Amino acid sequence: MNIVNASLETWSADTGPVIPTTPLVSFLQTLQETSLKTFGPKNFDPKMYVDLSLKSNLSTTLDAFDKLPRNATGAISVLDLRKFIDDYFEGAGDDLVYADPPDFVPEPDGFLPKVENSQVRAWALEVHSLWKNLSRKVSDSVLNRPEFHTLLPLPGPVVIPGSRFKEVYYWDSYWVIRGLMASKMYATAKSIVTNLISFIDTYGHVLSGSRAYYTNRSQPPLLSAMIHEIYKRTGDLELVRKALPALLKEYQFWNTGIHSVTIQDSQASSHKLSRYYVMWNKPRPESATIDKAFASKILNDSEKQNFYREVASTTESGWDFSTRWMRNTSDITTLSTTSILPVDLNVFVLRMELDIAFFAKVVGDNKTAESFLEASQTRKQAINSVFWNEEKGQWLDYWFDNGATLEECQAWQASNQNHNTYASNYLPVWIDLFNSDTCLVKKVKKSLESSGLVCAVGIATSLINSGNQWDYPNGWAPLQHMIIEGLLRSGSEEARAMAEDIAVRWIRTNYVAYMKTGAMHEKYNVEKCGNFGGGGEYIPQTGFGWSNGVVLALLEEFGWAQDLKMDCQ
Repeated sequence: MNIVNASLETWSADTGPVIPTTPLVSFLQTLQETSLKTFGPKNFDPKMYVDLSLKSNLSTTLDAFDKLPRNATGAISVLDLRKFIDDYFEGAGDDLVYADPPDFVPEPDGFLPKVENSQVRAWALEVHSLWKNLSRKVSDSVLNRPEFHTLLPLPGPVVIPGSRFKEVYYWDSYWVIRGLMASKMYATAKSIVTNLISFIDTYGHVLSGSRAYYTNRSQPPLLSAMIHEIYKRTGDLELVRKALPALLKEYQFWNTGIHSVTIQDSQASSHKLSRYYVMWNKPRPESATIDKAFASKILNDSEKQNFYREVASTTESGWDFSTRWMRNTSDITTLSTTSILPVDLNVFVLRMELDIAFFAKVVGDNKTAESFLEASQTRKQAINSVFWNEEKGQWLDYWFDNGATLEECQAWQASNQNHNTYASNYLPVWIDLFNSDTCLVKKVKKSLESSGLVCAVGIATSLINSGNQWDYPNGWAPLQHMIIEGLLRSGSEEARAMAEDIAVRWIRTNYVAYMKTGAMHEKYNVEKCGNFGGGGEYIPQTGFGWSNGVVLALLEEFGWAQDLKMDCQ
């Protein structure tokens, strides 16, 4: 057995939020809880209440709220509360207004040249047109009176996911940008990136979304990958020069302090790996009523605070929620995300290292380029040492002792790898350092084929039907795309054929669902062609940024033959 010693680079007790909640967020959370009591749980979305913006100052609004009539139990009537909300608040999302994208044309020159089927082309143009529907900019009221809003000021227009997600999101934006590249909308893509860079300048990291209640957490770090895609298409050297200092700062965020875990093997070789960890010990403002309901099962206050931190850290992963993060896959209160070294996060940080090396070389900073190339090789070795499982032909998340200190060591054990099968177990293949190894790709492809994840119309997120949205039978566009792209880039003809087969199935289910419902969806049921996904803490959403982007990117890559059927049969 390879003995691996693990220690935290920096360990401290929970010190609460990085940035305190704003007074407005605190009050809106109170309003959210009051509204649940008054209106009841049917069709209740807690996020809507923390997305409201004030019509007048907070103290006036608080006074009016305190003066609302209450019955003997302290409850406010439906009519009184509804009138209060109408009188004192603008609608959720009203502070993000429509922005007409300047680079949108109904049919761009050279759009999807490999799509020969006229039916598919007509649909693809409809998906392309959705960029207009999803384009937004921050209203003047946010810029003039930021204290009236939980929406954060942004320097330029954005593309939102859609439905309840009325603000820009971090990792969603990578696949939005992949679609914008197919749509030739380079200026819109650059604006998204410019907004995300502004977060790093202000907060030291990219926020998960552009709301005041998201300032203490990030999401899977894909900013460098977004910039790389834009640069490949446009050669925009100015963007690279502007972005590089911000990327170096973001790299520090993910590789120092609470996000960093150091692994030392028996040969005394040290490797850094990254984890998700949010300094927060309270309910998430956007889902406080939900978090409190789950935490009500926990009696100890310290354990309750720990649960809230694990919930927030799980949202940083983007996989909220999944059995992947639970010690007991049937109990969400056993979330232990901060005790896990995730395969995919370290793949994203490896991609960041490779991108920074490339950008540094482009701008003539050879010293930085060499340093990050070396870092990428070190991380590749760490990924293989800690995550790779030869028997399964997969990379497995690793669970470690979260109570470890610099002085304590842990022995690497196979039992500390999470042997459950998740789509994330295959994501290293997205990186050229892995997919360029044809022998390895053949092994991974064989494992994927026999894993049970490849279903009728795509790759399932897991094999566990838990009712959580990042589990079976849901399939998500980002996971399909990374695995398809990784297999396609390999030198294995069999792997490339598998990539195309999965892509065709995924495009087909998106098409059929669109024809049935008139919408693109956030997630899909991979067992049933044309069915959107479900589960989780909110109703299924439409729009939808990353689903649109992946469909357009796949159609650009693979096309659609004239005689290839588009129906479920």
